[in-house]
Amino acid sequence: MNIECFKKQVIGGIQGSVIGDALGVPAEFMSRDELRNNPIKGMKSGGAHDQPIGTWSDDTSMTLCTIDSLIENGVDYDDQMTRFADWLWSAINTANNEVFDVGGTTKQSIFRFVKGTPALECGELAEYTCGNGSLMRLFPTAMYIIGQYENDSIDDRSAQIIHNTSKCTHQHPICQMACGIFFSVIASLSNSVDLHNAIKNGISSGLKYYKDKTEFSDVYDTFTFLMNIEKWSEDEVNSSGYVVDTLQAALWCLYNSLSYKECVLKAVNLGDDTDTTAAVAGAIAGMWFGEEQIPVCWQGVTAKYGEIRELSKRFCRACLENK
Repeated sequence: MNIECFKKQVIGGIQGSVIGDALGVPAEFMSRDELRNNPIKGMKSGGAHDQPIGTWSDDTSMTLCTIDSLIENGVDYDDQMTRFADWLWSAINTANNEVFDVGGTTKQSIFRFVKGTPALECGELAEYTCGNGSLMRLFPTAMYIIGQYENDSIDDRSAQIIHNTSKCTHQHPICQMACGIFFSVIASLSNSVDLHNAIKNGISSGLKYYKDKTEFSDVYDTFTFLMNIEKWSEDEVNSSGYVVDTLQAALWCLYNSLSYKECVLKAVNLGDDTDTTAAVAGAIAGMWFGEEQIPVCWQGVTAKYGEIRELSKRFCRACLENK
């Protein structure tokens, strides 16, 4: 492992996700047609949530809670859920001491945990609850696994951690497998030099891993279309809050971009669940292109950007402990 490269990937990915989230907040719920007529070109205030410029949402809050937990306790699902509850009830790890835009499935899972349900049984199992609430906070856990175990692909150990991380809020196999494939792509990006091959190989490796897993046999075919990523037009890319749509959109945006800025603006202007699409796309774009490609003017107006960057450095050390 190239430790300096890994550090840059971690910091770029975390900061890239935060910026993507903040960029997408003012555009959330806008349609693609609306944004084609009036596209987002940079940081704005307002929108459906009427937030100040540079405000990020639940995507970043839960990501920060995950980072705090991994730094302090390693992989500890009870601790992560406790921190999610602190965020929801006490506005810990929020941009402006306000909790907003929380998904119903995530909220219900935290309610269950507070009432005594074990962390790994809190997530909902119904298919209609297959939102993107576990995918949006996965990047730190993925990089922690890569740092600790030097994974360049998904295996049983990494898959168990990824699946359990999702189960805390989203138990359905579709959510677990979406997170697993996303991890596979992140692992592929972490040691590749060609973007397109890295994404394709990550998807292929993920699908190969799940091919013979009986517990995922009913949902496996839901993801096979991802292998055709190079053939999709924008009109074939969905950007709703459904976890498969978010995964598709984020991978497509990175696959078809030459810079971080291009990737996250592409993600936001797809419309609908703009903050999460841009947060997920921003994580892998920041990881690949590096923090230096994030426009300085965006960094300057994003809430707590400097504080989060210092946290990212601490997180790097946790990922590389004993290395």
